[in-house]
Amino acid sequence: MVDRLANSEANTRRISIVENCFGAAGQPLTIPGRVLIGEGVLTKLCRKKPKARQFFLFNDILVYGNIVIQKKKYNKQHIIPLENVTIDSIQDEGDLRNGWLIKTPTKSFAVYAATATEKSEWMNHINKCVSDLLSKSGKTPSNEHAAVWVPDSEATVCMRCQKAKFTPVNRRHHCRKCGFVVCGPCSEKRFLLPSQSSKPVRICDFCFELLSTGEMAACQPARSDSYSQCPKSPLNDVSDDEDEDSSD
Repeated sequence: MVDRLANSEANTRRISIVENCFGAAGQPLTIPGRVLIGEGVLTKLCRKKPKARQFFLFNDILVYGNIVIQKKKYNKQHIIPLENVTIDSIQDEGDLRNGWLIKTPTKSFAVYAATATEKSEWMNHINKCVSDLLSKSGKTPSNEHAAVWVPDSEATVCMRCQKAKFTPVNRRHHCRKCGFVVCGPCSEKRFLLPSQSSKPVRICDFCFELLSTGEMAACQPARSDSYSQCPKSPLNDVSDDEDEDSSD
Protein backbone atom coordinates (compact mmCIF):
# COMPACT_ATOMS: atom_id res chain seq x y z
CA MET A 1 0.00 0.00 0.00
CA VAL A 2 2.82 2.40 0.89
CA ASP A 3 4.57 1.75 -2.43
CA ARG A 4 1.31 2.34 -4.28
CA LEU A 5 0.79 5.69 -2.57
CA ALA A 6 4.42 6.85 -2.90
CA ASN A 7 4.00 8.78 -6.13
CA SER A 8 0.26 9.37 -6.08
CA GLU A 9 -1.21 12.84 -6.47
CA ALA A 10 -3.24 12.43 -3.28
CA ASN A 11 -0.11 11.68 -1.21
CA THR A 12 1.83 14.56 -2.79
CA ARG A 13 -1.05 16.91 -2.02
CA ARG A 14 -1.29 15.76 1.61
CA ILE A 15 2.44 16.25 2.18
CA SER A 16 2.28 19.68 0.55
CA ILE A 17 -0.48 20.68 2.97
CA VAL A 18 1.69 19.64 5.93
CA GLU A 19 4.63 21.65 4.54
CA ASN A 20 2.43 24.72 4.18
CA CYS A 21 1.15 24.38 7.75
CA PHE A 22 4.73 24.75 9.05
CA GLY A 23 5.37 27.75 6.79
CA ALA A 24 8.76 29.04 5.62
CA ALA A 25 10.43 28.10 8.92
CA GLY A 26 9.77 24.39 8.36
CA GLN A 27 11.95 22.07 6.31
CA PRO A 28 10.68 20.73 2.95
CA LEU A 29 9.05 17.32 3.41
CA THR A 30 8.33 16.23 -0.16
CA ILE A 31 10.87 13.71 -1.49
CA PRO A 32 10.44 10.77 -3.88
CA GLY A 33 9.09 7.69 -2.13
CA ARG A 34 7.93 9.45 1.04
CA VAL A 35 4.40 8.67 2.15
CA LEU A 36 2.27 10.34 4.83
CA ILE A 37 0.95 7.43 6.90
CA GLY A 38 -1.11 9.33 9.47
CA GLU A 39 -1.37 12.31 11.76
CA GLY A 40 -2.87 13.37 15.06
CA VAL A 41 -2.52 15.27 18.30
CA LEU A 42 -0.53 13.61 21.08
CA THR A 43 0.31 14.90 24.54
CA LYS A 44 4.08 15.24 24.89
CA LEU A 45 5.59 15.13 28.37
CA CYS A 46 7.69 18.30 28.51
CA ARG A 47 9.90 19.48 31.37
CA LYS A 48 7.34 21.94 32.73
CA LYS A 49 4.08 20.11 32.04
CA PRO A 50 2.39 17.88 29.44
CA LYS A 51 1.58 19.77 26.23
CA ALA A 52 -0.40 18.99 23.09
CA ARG A 53 1.72 18.57 19.97
CA GLN A 54 0.76 17.78 16.39
CA PHE A 55 2.48 14.63 15.06
CA PHE A 56 2.82 13.41 11.49
CA LEU A 57 3.99 9.87 10.74
CA PHE A 58 5.66 9.29 7.39
CA ASN A 59 7.12 6.00 6.17
CA ASP A 60 10.65 7.24 6.94
CA ILE A 61 10.36 10.10 9.45
CA LEU A 62 8.29 11.29 12.41
CA VAL A 63 7.52 15.03 12.41
CA TYR A 64 5.98 17.07 15.20
CA GLY A 65 5.46 20.69 16.14
CA ASN A 66 3.63 23.17 18.34
CA ILE A 67 0.00 23.84 17.49
CA VAL A 68 -0.63 27.49 16.59
CA ILE A 69 -3.93 27.01 14.75
CA GLN A 70 -5.31 23.47 14.65
CA LYS A 71 -5.14 21.93 11.16
CA LYS A 72 -3.80 25.20 9.75
CA LYS A 73 -0.58 26.37 11.37
CA TYR A 74 2.26 24.75 13.36
CA ASN A 75 5.73 25.92 14.37
CA LYS A 76 8.94 24.58 15.97
CA GLN A 77 9.13 21.68 13.54
CA HIS A 78 11.08 18.61 14.66
CA ILE A 79 12.03 15.77 12.31
CA ILE A 80 13.05 12.34 13.65
CA PRO A 81 14.45 9.67 11.27
CA LEU A 82 12.51 6.48 11.98
CA GLU A 83 15.56 4.25 11.40
CA ASN A 84 16.88 5.47 14.77
CA VAL A 85 13.60 5.10 16.68
CA THR A 86 12.63 2.49 19.23
CA ILE A 87 9.41 2.65 21.24
CA ASP A 88 8.36 1.23 24.60
CA SER A 89 4.93 1.20 26.20
CA ILE A 90 4.43 3.07 29.49
CA GLN A 91 2.08 1.91 32.22
CA ASP A 92 -0.86 4.20 33.01
CA GLU A 93 -0.26 6.48 35.99
CA GLY A 94 -2.85 8.94 37.29
CA ASP A 95 -4.01 11.27 34.54
CA LEU A 96 -1.20 10.15 32.25
CA ARG A 97 -2.65 7.24 30.30
CA ASN A 98 -2.14 5.49 26.97
CA GLY A 99 1.51 6.48 26.73
CA TRP A 100 4.72 5.22 25.20
CA LEU A 101 8.34 6.30 24.88
CA ILE A 102 9.87 7.49 21.64
CA LYS A 103 13.60 6.85 21.99
CA THR A 104 16.43 7.96 19.70
CA PRO A 105 20.19 8.46 20.18
CA THR A 106 19.67 12.24 20.08
CA LYS A 107 16.64 12.61 22.33
CA SER A 108 13.91 10.58 23.98
CA PHE A 109 10.52 11.55 25.35
CA ALA A 110 7.10 10.26 26.38
CA VAL A 111 3.85 10.86 24.51
CA TYR A 112 0.25 10.01 25.38
CA ALA A 113 -2.74 9.30 23.15
CA ALA A 114 -6.38 10.08 23.95
CA THR A 115 -7.44 6.41 23.94
CA ALA A 116 -5.92 2.95 24.23
CA THR A 117 -7.00 2.21 20.64
CA GLU A 118 -5.24 5.31 19.36
CA LYS A 119 -2.09 4.34 21.28
CA SER A 120 -2.15 0.86 19.78
CA GLU A 121 -2.58 2.20 16.25
CA TRP A 122 0.28 4.69 16.62
CA MET A 123 2.64 2.10 18.06
CA ASN A 124 1.75 -0.51 15.45
CA HIS A 125 2.24 1.92 12.57
CA ILE A 126 5.54 3.24 13.94
CA ASN A 127 6.88 -0.26 14.49
CA LYS A 128 5.82 -1.31 10.97
CA CYS A 129 7.54 1.71 9.39
CA VAL A 130 10.74 1.11 11.37
CA SER A 131 10.71 -2.59 10.52
CA ASP A 132 10.25 -1.90 6.80
CA LEU A 133 13.04 0.68 6.78
CA LEU A 134 15.51 -1.61 8.54
CA SER A 135 14.56 -4.49 6.28
CA LYS A 136 15.27 -2.43 3.16
CA SER A 137 18.53 -0.97 4.45
CA GLY A 138 19.83 -4.13 6.11
CA LYS A 139 20.64 -2.13 9.24
CA THR A 140 20.11 -3.35 12.79
CA PRO A 141 17.81 -1.60 15.30
CA SER A 142 19.45 1.16 17.31
CA ASN A 143 20.44 0.08 20.82
CA GLU A 144 21.53 3.55 21.91
CA HIS A 145 19.14 6.22 23.06
CA ALA A 146 19.23 9.47 24.96
CA ALA A 147 17.84 9.59 28.49
CA VAL A 148 14.22 10.59 29.01
CA TRP A 149 14.19 13.80 31.01
CA VAL A 150 12.28 13.74 34.29
CA PRO A 151 9.72 16.57 34.47
CA ASP A 152 10.66 19.44 36.79
CA SER A 153 7.60 18.77 38.94
CA GLU A 154 8.93 15.36 39.98
CA ALA A 155 11.94 16.79 41.81
CA THR A 156 11.77 19.37 44.60
CA VAL A 157 15.37 18.63 45.62
CA CYS A 158 18.46 17.58 43.67
CA MET A 159 18.17 13.93 42.67
CA ARG A 160 21.89 13.38 43.20
CA CYS A 161 22.87 15.06 46.48
CA GLN A 162 19.30 14.86 47.86
CA LYS A 163 20.00 18.09 49.76
CA ALA A 164 19.79 21.15 47.50
CA LYS A 165 16.24 22.48 47.32
CA PHE A 166 15.13 24.08 44.07
CA THR A 167 14.06 27.72 44.21
CA PRO A 168 13.79 30.57 41.68
CA VAL A 169 17.45 31.26 42.45
CA ASN A 170 18.69 27.65 42.75
CA ARG A 171 17.32 26.41 39.41
CA ARG A 172 16.92 22.91 38.07
CA HIS A 173 19.30 21.37 35.54
CA HIS A 174 19.22 18.07 33.71
CA CYS A 175 22.01 15.56 33.22
CA ARG A 176 22.12 14.74 29.51
CA LYS A 177 23.29 11.20 30.22
CA CYS A 178 20.88 9.94 32.89
CA GLY A 179 18.10 12.56 32.69
CA PHE A 180 18.06 13.28 36.43
CA VAL A 181 17.02 16.71 37.74
CA VAL A 182 20.10 18.05 39.50
CA CYS A 183 21.43 21.22 41.10
CA GLY A 184 24.22 23.36 39.66
CA PRO A 185 27.02 22.11 41.95
CA CYS A 186 26.12 18.49 41.12
CA SER A 187 26.25 19.13 37.36
CA GLU A 188 29.22 21.41 36.73
CA LYS A 189 30.99 18.84 34.52
CA ARG A 190 30.76 18.62 30.74
CA PHE A 191 31.27 15.52 28.62
CA LEU A 192 31.15 14.90 24.88
CA LEU A 193 28.14 12.78 23.91
CA PRO A 194 28.50 12.70 20.10
CA SER A 195 24.98 11.41 19.47
CA GLN A 196 23.50 14.43 21.23
CA SER A 197 25.85 17.31 20.44
CA SER A 198 29.13 18.24 18.77
CA LYS A 199 30.10 20.07 21.96
CA PRO A 200 30.47 18.75 25.53
CA VAL A 201 27.12 18.81 27.35
CA ARG A 202 26.08 19.10 30.99
CA ILE A 203 26.18 15.85 32.96
CA CYS A 204 25.97 15.09 36.66
CA ASP A 205 29.04 14.19 38.75
CA PHE A 206 27.84 10.59 39.07
CA CYS A 207 27.64 10.02 35.30
CA PHE A 208 30.91 11.92 34.75
CA GLU A 209 32.76 9.53 37.05
CA LEU A 210 31.28 6.48 35.32
CA LEU A 211 31.96 7.83 31.85
CA SER A 212 35.52 8.83 32.77
CA THR A 213 36.30 5.36 34.11
CA GLY A 214 34.50 3.50 31.33
CA GLU A 215 31.93 1.96 33.68
CA MET A 216 28.89 3.67 32.18
CA ALA A 217 27.90 0.72 29.98
CA ALA A 218 27.24 -1.38 33.06
CA CYS A 219 24.98 1.25 34.58
CA GLN A 220 22.58 2.76 32.08
CA PRO A 221 19.62 4.61 33.59
CA ALA A 222 16.55 4.11 31.43
CA ARG A 223 12.79 4.29 31.55
CA SER A 224 10.41 1.65 30.31
CA ASP A 225 7.34 1.38 32.52
CA SER A 226 8.63 3.93 35.00
CA TYR A 227 11.65 6.10 35.70
CA SER A 228 14.40 3.78 36.83
CA GLN A 229 17.78 4.21 38.40
CA CYS A 230 21.05 2.42 38.03
CA PRO A 231 22.07 0.16 40.95
CA LYS A 232 24.87 2.37 42.25
CA SER A 233 22.73 5.48 42.44
CA PRO A 234 21.12 6.45 45.77
CA LEU A 235 18.10 7.80 43.90
CA ASN A 236 14.82 6.53 42.60
CA ASP A 237 13.90 9.01 39.88
CA VAL A 238 15.14 10.83 36.73
CA SER A 239 15.14 14.39 35.02
CA ASP A 240 16.53 17.04 32.47
CA ASP A 241 17.76 20.65 31.96
CA GLU A 242 16.40 22.44 28.89
CA ASP A 243 13.89 20.66 26.73
CA GLU A 244 14.56 20.41 23.02
CA ASP A 245 11.70 22.82 22.52
CA SER A 246 12.51 26.22 23.92
CA SER A 247 8.81 26.59 24.69
CA ASP A 248 8.84 23.36 26.68
